Amino acid sequence: MSDTSGSTSERASEPTSGAACVRTASWRHIGPGVVVAATGVGAGDLVATLIAGSEFGYTLLWAAVVGCLVKISLAEAVGRWHLATGRTLFEGWRTLGGWTTWYFSGYVVVWGFVYGATAMSASALPLVALFPDLWGLKTWAVLCGLTGLVFVWYNRYAVFEKVMTVLVGVMFVTTVYLAARVSPNLGDALAGLVPVLPDGSLIYTLGLIGGVGGTVTMAAYGYWINAKGWTDTGWLRVMRLDNRVAYLTTGVFVIAMLFVGAELLHSTGIALSTGSTGLVDLGDVLADRYGDATARLFLIGFLATSFTSLIGVWHGVSLLFADFVENVRAGTAGDRGAGVSESVAEVADGRAERSPAFRAYLLWLTFPPMCLLWLDQPFALVIGYGVLGAFFLPFLALTLLWLLNSGRTPRAWRNGALSNVMLFAAGVLFLVLCVQEISDLDW
Repeated sequence: MSDTSGSTSERASEPTSGAACVRTASWRHIGPGVVVAATGVGAGDLVATLIAGSEFGYTLLWAAVVGCLVKISLAEAVGRWHLATGRTLFEGWRTLGGWTTWYFSGYVVVWGFVYGATAMSASALPLVALFPDLWGLKTWAVLCGLTGLVFVWYNRYAVFEKVMTVLVGVMFVTTVYLAARVSPNLGDALAGLVPVLPDGSLIYTLGLIGGVGGTVTMAAYGYWINAKGWTDTGWLRVMRLDNRVAYLTTGVFVIAMLFVGAELLHSTGIALSTGSTGLVDLGDVLADRYGDATARLFLIGFLATSFTSLIGVWHGVSLLFADFVENVRAGTAGDRGAGVSESVAEVADGRAERSPAFRAYLLWLTFPPMCLLWLDQPFALVIGYGVLGAFFLPFLALTLLWLLNSGRTPRAWRNGALSNVMLFAAGVLFLVLCVQEISDLDW
């Protein structure tokens, strides 16, 4: 995708300070993008894609591609804010007024409580399917939550990134293998790149566009690039390559699952359950069609998909929360002078990962949500998580639009026309999805 900052020249050669050294975009720097891609694609996203494929075949393939482009633009804006200003995203939000602090504080507490249970349950489902005679869903869910807690508590970003990269490799091999196994019709797939809206497909289309990778974790991308050591505009070229690789990878996951839905389910009329349990249903279908080995390989990929989302949120959103606490304690946001802020420095040198606020949010994600595991309303949990996620992305897109068109961003790095169009479109799309999520609730 082209440079969404809209510059007619190579802006990475115009760092905001003379100390910024322009780094050449290289594959060896790739990392935070892999993390955000792995975290953003959860079991629920794959089920939604499977169901879209089972309902409409390849017809909505174009929507998955558009979704990748939207998320590339959104993540690029997050990364550009962090690198061009030397401030974290929460520092930027605070300059927009106290309402952003109230919105985020209420949101992150409630969302974390619901997501914790959702992530633990989703990670437990493939383990129950792989080891049906060992433990039940609740026990596996608690163990997954505790494993995520211990891993993030005792490891810094560098180790976290390496583990996420390995798990993404497992996800990639599994999804591509399944897509090849079902022998997709490439002619129909290419036809699916032409935008059309079959009857009854609008909600599926919006879901594919808006659901390709991430909710709150989109905001965490800026913190992960700082944790990687990228703190100034010299890293912008690298960040943009990293971001594009992230969402191209996400696109491969989504398109592969759309192929599976189109070929394995659409042609046979097989229906899946909604929520993460739909992937267990798919495992049964694969076992019947291709044998137990293929089904088990798929369940391993399902586990990698769910667990990367769990530990990604445990790490990334805890960084966001730690920054929130630090800024609230520091007082009113304002101009802190040239160079990176103290918040960025704390993330970059690992102090944020050792802070009491970071660890407090880790505990909040792990232990209080365990009480929800004993509710007999798993679908209500999934619906609640979906609604809460829908509330965040309009906030993120529209506040980025505000921040990156104002004097809060150095002029050379403000939005151009393309970035403004993409962020505005994302904001409108996510608002529509939010309203749809609310209207679908059974009041």
